[in-house]
Amino acid sequence: MGDKQGFRFHGGRPSVDFTATVGMRWRDGGFERVPDPAALGRWFTEAGLTPEDPPCTAADLTAARELREAVYRLLRGGTAAADVATVNRWAAHPPPGTALHVTPAGLRARPVSPTVPALLGLIAADAVALLGGADAARVRECANPECSLLFLDTSRAGARRWCSMSACGSREKMQRYRSADR
Repeated sequence: MGDKQGFRFHGGRPSVDFTATVGMRWRDGGFERVPDPAALGRWFTEAGLTPEDPPCTAADLTAARELREAVYRLLRGGTAAADVATVNRWAAHPPPGTALHVTPAGLRARPVSPTVPALLGLIAADAVALLGGADAARVRECANPECSLLFLDTSRAGARRWCSMSACGSREKMQRYRSADR
């Protein structure tokens, strides 16, 4: 795994989940969950973007981090021309090809030998669709002061506070419960 805590997939969209490859951003820049090219390949697989880890190079890792940070800043409300250009440049890459596969659950579409540029293009295209649509206003940062993950609030009322109820939300409720007991 990229770190002892593993990857986080609470964002609701691949582009938002990709920003979670840096944890605890509030603490001296956070920590890197994709410290090497192999971890980047594992992230693509664990994110469900490809059935097997694609071969990744150091240059791919550098490009992925550049895209990730541009997406993160834009999701946080930034409008820097350089970030927009980075996302647009990657979104112009053709997405991975797909083919039907028979699985125990039925027919499923899966990418065919996706390359890292195609996968980064997929993430960037998702960011474009999110940031350019109505859901952009529903991107939130987790209310847990020890978490910095972003997520897409798909709750009906638009009042979700935590990246994950099973993680940060339950911790917060437990802290309030313990505080009330004193």
